[in-house]
Amino acid sequence: MPVPSLPAALFTWTSFARMTPPQPFSSFIRTTGYRLRPPRPLPHAATVTRFRDAVLAEGNAEPRQLATLLCERRPGDRPTIVLGGFVPDATEQVFLMRSLLLKSGSVYYFNYPPGGFSLDLLCAQIDDLVEELTLRRGVRPIVFSVSFGGGLLIEWMRRVRAAGRRPEVAGVVLVSPVACAADVVDPAKPKAATLVGRAVKPYFDRGDSMDSASIERSRAIFAKMFESGVHNREAIRALMSAAESARLRQNVLATIRRIDFAGACERVRALGRLEEPGAWIGAPGLPPLCDAPALILYAENEASVITGNSPTRLALEEGHPALFPRGECRIVTGGASPVQHGSLIFHYYQFLPHVARFYRGLKTGKFRMAA
Repeated sequence: MPVPSLPAALFTWTSFARMTPPQPFSSFIRTTGYRLRPPRPLPHAATVTRFRDAVLAEGNAEPRQLATLLCERRPGDRPTIVLGGFVPDATEQVFLMRSLLLKSGSVYYFNYPPGGFSLDLLCAQIDDLVEELTLRRGVRPIVFSVSFGGGLLIEWMRRVRAAGRRPEVAGVVLVSPVACAADVVDPAKPKAATLVGRAVKPYFDRGDSMDSASIERSRAIFAKMFESGVHNREAIRALMSAAESARLRQNVLATIRRIDFAGACERVRALGRLEEPGAWIGAPGLPPLCDAPALILYAENEASVITGNSPTRLALEEGHPALFPRGECRIVTGGASPVQHGSLIFHYYQFLPHVARFYRGLKTGKFRMAA
Protein backbone atom coordinates (compact mmCIF):
# COMPACT_ATOMS: atom_id res chain seq x y z
CA MET A 1 0.00 0.00 0.00
CA PRO A 2 1.59 3.35 -1.05
CA VAL A 3 2.47 5.79 1.69
CA PRO A 4 0.52 9.07 1.30
CA SER A 5 2.54 12.18 0.54
CA LEU A 6 2.91 14.85 3.20
CA PRO A 7 0.47 17.29 1.49
CA ALA A 8 -2.13 14.53 1.15
CA ALA A 9 -1.68 13.51 4.77
CA LEU A 10 -2.03 17.12 5.93
CA PHE A 11 -5.18 17.54 3.84
CA THR A 12 -6.69 14.43 5.40
CA TRP A 13 -5.78 15.61 8.90
CA THR A 14 -7.20 19.14 8.46
CA SER A 15 -10.40 17.82 6.87
CA PHE A 16 -10.92 15.49 9.83
CA ALA A 17 -10.09 18.23 12.32
CA ARG A 18 -12.78 20.51 10.83
CA MET A 19 -15.38 17.83 11.59
CA THR A 20 -14.09 17.16 15.12
CA PRO A 21 -14.90 19.26 18.21
CA PRO A 22 -11.85 21.23 19.37
CA GLN A 23 -9.90 19.00 21.74
CA PRO A 24 -6.34 18.97 23.03
CA PHE A 25 -4.22 16.62 20.93
CA SER A 26 -3.80 14.24 23.88
CA SER A 27 -7.60 13.96 24.19
CA PHE A 28 -7.84 13.19 20.48
CA ILE A 29 -5.26 10.42 20.87
CA ARG A 30 -7.06 9.01 23.92
CA THR A 31 -10.54 9.02 22.37
CA THR A 32 -9.18 7.40 19.24
CA GLY A 33 -7.49 4.73 21.34
CA TYR A 34 -10.68 4.16 23.34
CA ARG A 35 -12.63 3.65 20.12
CA LEU A 36 -10.11 1.08 18.90
CA ARG A 37 -9.87 -0.62 22.30
CA PRO A 38 -12.83 0.39 24.50
CA PRO A 39 -12.54 0.08 28.29
CA ARG A 40 -13.74 -3.41 29.21
CA PRO A 41 -13.10 -4.23 32.86
CA LEU A 42 -13.96 -7.88 33.43
CA PRO A 43 -14.79 -9.71 36.67
CA HIS A 44 -11.63 -10.88 38.39
CA ALA A 45 -11.61 -14.49 39.57
CA ALA A 46 -9.71 -14.20 42.85
CA THR A 47 -7.22 -16.98 43.56
CA VAL A 48 -6.70 -15.88 47.19
CA THR A 49 -9.79 -15.52 49.40
CA ARG A 50 -8.58 -16.57 52.84
CA PHE A 51 -9.00 -13.16 54.46
CA ARG A 52 -12.52 -12.58 53.20
CA ASP A 53 -13.49 -16.19 53.97
CA ALA A 54 -12.37 -15.68 57.57
CA VAL A 55 -14.51 -12.54 57.95
CA LEU A 56 -17.56 -14.29 56.49
CA ALA A 57 -17.00 -17.41 58.62
CA GLU A 58 -16.85 -15.31 61.79
CA GLY A 59 -20.25 -13.84 60.95
CA ASN A 60 -18.90 -10.28 60.87
CA ALA A 61 -20.24 -9.63 57.37
CA GLU A 62 -22.60 -11.02 54.74
CA PRO A 63 -21.96 -11.99 51.09
CA ARG A 64 -24.20 -9.12 49.94
CA GLN A 65 -21.55 -6.76 51.33
CA LEU A 66 -18.77 -8.05 49.05
CA ALA A 67 -17.33 -5.47 46.67
CA THR A 68 -17.22 -6.34 42.98
CA LEU A 69 -13.64 -6.72 41.78
CA LEU A 70 -13.03 -5.96 38.10
CA CYS A 71 -9.79 -6.03 36.13
CA GLU A 72 -8.35 -4.70 32.87
CA ARG A 73 -5.29 -6.80 32.07
CA ARG A 74 -2.14 -5.31 30.60
CA PRO A 75 1.55 -6.31 30.69
CA GLY A 76 3.67 -4.59 33.30
CA ASP A 77 5.07 -5.11 36.79
CA ARG A 78 3.22 -2.23 38.50
CA PRO A 79 -0.51 -3.09 38.62
CA THR A 80 -2.87 -0.55 40.15
CA ILE A 81 -5.70 -1.12 42.63
CA VAL A 82 -8.36 1.61 42.49
CA LEU A 83 -10.47 2.53 45.54
CA GLY A 84 -13.09 5.11 44.61
CA GLY A 85 -15.12 7.54 46.69
CA PHE A 86 -18.73 7.20 47.85
CA VAL A 87 -19.81 7.60 44.23
CA PRO A 88 -19.27 6.99 41.36
CA ASP A 89 -17.86 3.49 40.91
CA ALA A 90 -14.08 3.19 40.67
CA THR A 91 -14.37 2.33 36.96
CA GLU A 92 -15.96 5.73 36.26
CA GLN A 93 -13.81 7.63 38.76
CA VAL A 94 -10.60 7.02 36.77
CA PHE A 95 -12.23 6.85 33.33
CA LEU A 96 -9.76 9.38 31.88
CA MET A 97 -6.81 8.46 34.12
CA ARG A 98 -6.99 4.73 33.24
CA SER A 99 -4.87 5.09 30.09
CA LEU A 100 -1.96 6.31 32.25
CA LEU A 101 -2.51 3.62 34.88
CA LEU A 102 -2.60 0.84 32.28
CA LYS A 103 0.86 1.77 31.00
CA SER A 104 2.30 0.31 34.22
CA GLY A 105 0.27 -2.90 34.27
CA SER A 106 -3.19 -4.27 34.94
CA VAL A 107 -5.77 -2.16 36.77
CA TYR A 108 -8.05 -3.67 39.44
CA TYR A 109 -11.23 -1.82 40.38
CA PHE A 110 -13.13 -2.21 43.65
CA ASN A 111 -16.77 -1.26 42.98
CA TYR A 112 -18.66 -1.09 46.26
CA PRO A 113 -21.89 -3.09 46.57
CA PRO A 114 -25.12 -1.08 46.09
CA GLY A 115 -27.00 -3.12 48.69
CA GLY A 116 -24.58 -3.05 51.62
CA PHE A 117 -21.08 -2.27 52.83
CA SER A 118 -18.65 -3.82 55.30
CA LEU A 119 -15.40 -2.19 56.35
CA ASP A 120 -14.08 -5.51 57.66
CA LEU A 121 -14.93 -7.32 54.44
CA LEU A 122 -13.48 -4.67 52.13
CA CYS A 123 -10.17 -4.58 54.03
CA ALA A 124 -10.10 -8.39 53.82
CA GLN A 125 -10.68 -8.26 50.05
CA ILE A 126 -7.77 -5.82 49.70
CA ASP A 127 -5.63 -8.19 51.79
CA ASP A 128 -6.54 -11.07 49.48
CA LEU A 129 -5.75 -9.18 46.28
CA VAL A 130 -2.45 -7.78 47.55
CA GLU A 131 -1.38 -11.28 48.64
CA GLU A 132 -2.40 -12.72 45.28
CA LEU A 133 -0.36 -10.12 43.40
CA THR A 134 2.73 -10.21 45.61
CA LEU A 135 3.07 -13.90 46.48
CA ARG A 136 1.56 -15.63 43.47
CA ARG A 137 2.38 -13.16 40.70
CA GLY A 138 5.52 -11.58 42.10
CA VAL A 139 4.47 -7.93 41.73
CA ARG A 140 3.65 -5.23 44.25
CA PRO A 141 0.68 -3.02 43.35
CA ILE A 142 0.18 0.71 43.50
CA VAL A 143 -3.02 1.62 45.37
CA PHE A 144 -4.80 4.62 43.84
CA SER A 145 -7.52 6.07 46.08
CA VAL A 146 -10.00 8.92 45.79
CA SER A 147 -11.93 10.69 48.59
CA PHE A 148 -13.61 8.02 50.79
CA GLY A 149 -11.34 5.49 49.09
CA GLY A 150 -8.39 7.29 50.69
CA GLY A 151 -9.94 6.69 54.09
CA LEU A 152 -10.39 3.01 53.25
CA LEU A 153 -6.76 2.80 52.16
CA ILE A 154 -5.54 4.40 55.40
CA GLU A 155 -7.77 2.07 57.42
CA TRP A 156 -6.45 -0.99 55.57
CA MET A 157 -2.83 0.06 56.18
CA ARG A 158 -3.60 0.74 59.86
CA ARG A 159 -5.04 -2.76 60.24
CA VAL A 160 -2.09 -4.34 58.43
CA ARG A 161 0.35 -2.57 60.75
CA ALA A 162 -1.71 -3.44 63.83
CA ALA A 163 -1.48 -7.11 62.80
CA GLY A 164 2.33 -6.88 62.76
CA ARG A 165 2.59 -6.91 58.97
CA ARG A 166 3.62 -4.28 56.44
CA PRO A 167 1.62 -3.07 53.44
CA GLU A 168 3.22 -4.87 50.49
CA VAL A 169 2.68 -2.10 47.97
CA ALA A 170 4.91 -0.30 45.48
CA GLY A 171 3.30 3.06 46.22
CA VAL A 172 0.08 4.77 47.25
CA VAL A 173 -1.86 7.73 45.83
CA LEU A 174 -4.44 9.57 47.93
CA VAL A 175 -6.55 12.11 46.02
CA SER A 176 -8.62 14.41 48.28
CA PRO A 177 -8.67 11.79 51.07
CA VAL A 178 -11.66 11.62 53.43
CA ALA A 179 -10.62 9.39 56.31
CA CYS A 180 -13.08 10.17 59.13
CA ALA A 181 -16.55 11.63 59.63
CA ALA A 182 -15.15 14.92 60.97
CA ASP A 183 -13.62 15.54 57.54
CA VAL A 184 -17.09 16.22 56.10
CA VAL A 185 -19.18 17.10 59.18
CA ASP A 186 -17.74 19.44 61.81
CA PRO A 187 -18.94 17.95 65.14
CA ALA A 188 -18.69 21.38 66.79
CA LYS A 189 -21.27 22.96 64.48
CA PRO A 190 -25.02 22.30 64.50
CA LYS A 191 -25.32 22.47 60.72
CA ALA A 192 -23.14 20.91 58.03
CA ALA A 193 -21.12 23.46 56.05
CA THR A 194 -20.32 21.28 53.03
CA LEU A 195 -22.57 19.72 50.40
CA VAL A 196 -21.47 16.21 51.28
CA GLY A 197 -21.85 17.06 54.95
CA ARG A 198 -25.51 17.93 54.30
CA ALA A 199 -25.93 14.60 52.54
CA VAL A 200 -24.44 12.44 55.30
CA LYS A 201 -25.15 14.36 58.54
CA PRO A 202 -28.73 12.99 58.81
CA TYR A 203 -27.30 9.46 58.87
CA PHE A 204 -25.21 10.31 61.94
CA ASP A 205 -28.00 12.31 63.63
CA ARG A 206 -30.83 9.82 63.09
CA GLY A 207 -29.00 6.51 63.07
CA ASP A 208 -31.47 3.66 62.64
CA SER A 209 -34.39 6.08 62.23
CA MET A 210 -33.31 7.17 58.74
CA ASP A 211 -36.18 7.17 56.23
CA SER A 212 -36.36 6.75 52.48
CA ALA A 213 -36.98 10.47 51.93
CA SER A 214 -33.64 11.31 53.57
CA ILE A 215 -31.90 8.70 51.42
CA GLU A 216 -33.43 10.27 48.32
CA ARG A 217 -32.21 13.74 49.38
CA SER A 218 -28.66 12.46 49.75
CA ARG A 219 -28.90 10.85 46.28
CA ALA A 220 -30.04 14.18 44.87
CA ILE A 221 -27.06 16.02 46.40
CA PHE A 222 -24.51 13.59 44.94
CA ALA A 223 -26.24 13.71 41.54
CA LYS A 224 -26.28 17.52 41.62
CA MET A 225 -22.54 17.63 42.36
CA PHE A 226 -21.81 15.48 39.33
CA GLU A 227 -24.26 17.29 37.05
CA SER A 228 -22.70 20.66 37.85
CA GLY A 229 -19.55 19.49 36.08
CA VAL A 230 -21.33 17.84 33.17
CA HIS A 231 -23.15 21.07 32.29
CA ASN A 232 -19.84 22.80 31.50
CA ARG A 233 -20.04 21.66 27.89
CA GLU A 234 -17.01 23.53 26.62
CA ALA A 235 -14.78 21.90 29.23
CA ILE A 236 -16.32 18.47 28.58
CA ARG A 237 -15.70 18.74 24.82
CA ALA A 238 -12.01 19.28 25.54
CA LEU A 239 -11.90 16.09 27.60
CA MET A 240 -14.04 13.49 25.84
CA SER A 241 -16.33 12.80 22.94
CA ALA A 242 -20.08 13.43 23.12
CA ALA A 243 -20.72 9.68 23.22
CA GLU A 244 -18.26 9.21 26.09
CA SER A 245 -19.82 12.10 28.02
CA ALA A 246 -23.33 10.67 27.61
CA ARG A 247 -22.20 7.17 28.61
CA LEU A 248 -20.29 8.45 31.64
CA ARG A 249 -23.28 10.50 32.81
CA GLN A 250 -25.60 7.54 32.38
CA ASN A 251 -23.30 5.20 34.32
CA VAL A 252 -22.68 7.62 37.20
CA LEU A 253 -26.34 8.49 37.71
CA ALA A 254 -27.29 4.80 37.45
CA THR A 255 -24.75 3.99 40.19
CA ILE A 256 -26.25 6.67 42.46
CA ARG A 257 -29.77 5.32 41.87
CA ARG A 258 -28.74 1.70 42.52
CA ILE A 259 -27.53 2.35 46.07
CA ASP A 260 -30.43 1.20 48.24
CA PHE A 261 -31.36 2.01 51.83
CA ALA A 262 -29.01 -0.56 53.39
CA GLY A 263 -26.18 0.32 51.02
CA ALA A 264 -26.36 4.03 51.81
CA CYS A 265 -26.64 3.55 55.59
CA GLU A 266 -23.81 1.01 55.79
CA ARG A 267 -21.50 3.09 53.60
CA VAL A 268 -21.93 6.14 55.84
CA ARG A 269 -21.66 3.96 58.96
CA ALA A 270 -18.27 2.75 57.68
CA LEU A 271 -17.13 6.36 57.35
CA GLY A 272 -18.17 6.92 60.97
CA ARG A 273 -16.00 3.98 62.08
CA LEU A 274 -12.81 5.32 60.50
CA GLU A 275 -10.24 6.59 62.98
CA GLU A 276 -8.60 9.99 62.51
CA PRO A 277 -5.08 9.53 61.03
CA GLY A 278 -3.65 11.87 63.64
CA ALA A 279 -4.30 9.22 66.31
CA TRP A 280 -1.66 7.03 64.65
CA ILE A 281 0.88 9.87 64.71
CA GLY A 282 0.45 10.46 68.43
CA ALA A 283 0.69 6.81 69.48
CA PRO A 284 4.17 5.93 70.84
CA GLY A 285 6.22 3.16 69.26
CA LEU A 286 4.08 2.74 66.14
CA PRO A 287 5.78 2.43 62.73
CA PRO A 288 4.74 4.59 59.77
CA LEU A 289 1.56 3.51 58.05
CA CYS A 290 3.47 2.85 54.85
CA ASP A 291 7.15 3.09 53.93
CA ALA A 292 6.52 2.97 50.18
CA PRO A 293 6.43 6.21 48.14
CA ALA A 294 3.20 8.13 48.66
CA LEU A 295 1.52 10.96 46.78
CA ILE A 296 -1.16 13.01 48.57
CA LEU A 297 -3.13 15.45 46.42
CA TYR A 298 -5.64 18.03 47.60
CA ALA A 299 -7.61 20.26 45.23
CA GLU A 300 -7.36 24.02 45.56
CA ASN A 301 -11.11 24.11 46.34
CA GLU A 302 -12.17 21.31 48.68
CA ALA A 303 -14.95 23.32 50.32
CA SER A 304 -17.88 21.40 48.80
CA VAL A 305 -16.77 18.21 50.57
CA ILE A 306 -14.07 18.74 53.21
CA THR A 307 -14.49 20.96 56.27
CA GLY A 308 -12.07 23.80 56.93
CA ASN A 309 -10.71 22.03 60.03
CA SER A 310 -10.53 18.53 58.54
CA PRO A 311 -8.50 16.30 60.91
CA THR A 312 -7.21 14.19 58.02
CA ARG A 313 -6.02 17.17 56.02
CA LEU A 314 -4.27 18.59 59.08
CA ALA A 315 -2.55 15.25 59.75
CA LEU A 316 -1.48 14.69 56.15
CA GLU A 317 -0.34 18.23 55.35
CA GLU A 318 1.60 18.77 58.56
CA GLY A 319 2.38 15.26 59.78
CA HIS A 320 2.65 13.12 56.66
CA PRO A 321 6.36 12.32 57.24
CA ALA A 322 5.31 10.35 60.34
CA LEU A 323 2.68 8.42 58.36
CA PHE A 324 4.42 8.26 54.98
CA PRO A 325 8.18 8.95 55.36
CA ARG A 326 8.62 8.85 51.59
CA GLY A 327 5.51 10.84 50.82
CA GLU A 328 4.75 14.28 49.47
CA CYS A 329 1.63 16.41 49.80
CA ARG A 330 0.65 18.81 47.01
CA ILE A 331 -2.19 21.20 46.17
CA VAL A 332 -3.58 20.83 42.64
CA THR A 333 -4.31 24.18 40.98
CA GLY A 334 -4.74 25.67 37.51
CA GLY A 335 -7.32 25.50 34.78
CA ALA A 336 -10.16 27.78 33.76
CA SER A 337 -12.07 27.04 36.97
CA PRO A 338 -10.86 26.20 40.50
CA VAL A 339 -9.92 22.52 40.87
CA GLN A 340 -12.58 20.70 42.90
CA HIS A 341 -12.51 17.78 45.35
CA GLY A 342 -11.37 14.56 43.68
CA SER A 343 -12.24 15.98 40.25
CA LEU A 344 -10.34 13.46 38.14
CA ILE A 345 -12.84 13.90 35.29
CA PHE A 346 -13.52 17.62 35.00
CA HIS A 347 -10.00 18.67 36.12
CA TYR A 348 -8.18 15.73 34.61
CA TYR A 349 -5.42 17.86 33.05
CA GLN A 350 -4.65 19.49 36.40
CA PHE A 351 -4.28 16.17 38.25
CA LEU A 352 -2.54 14.32 35.41
CA PRO A 353 0.98 15.87 35.67
CA HIS A 354 1.24 15.02 39.38
CA VAL A 355 0.10 11.43 38.92
CA ALA A 356 2.19 10.90 35.78
CA ARG A 357 5.32 12.18 37.52
CA PHE A 358 4.71 9.86 40.47
CA TYR A 359 4.23 6.79 38.27
CA ARG A 360 7.26 7.75 36.20
CA GLY A 361 9.33 8.04 39.37
CA LEU A 362 8.31 4.54 40.45
CA LYS A 363 9.21 3.16 37.04
CA THR A 364 12.60 4.85 36.72
CA GLY A 365 13.64 4.26 40.31
CA LYS A 366 13.54 7.92 41.27
CA PHE A 367 12.11 6.69 44.54
CA ARG A 368 14.40 4.34 46.43
CA MET A 369 12.17 1.36 47.04
CA ALA A 370 11.90 0.24 50.64
CA ALA A 371 13.84 -2.87 51.59
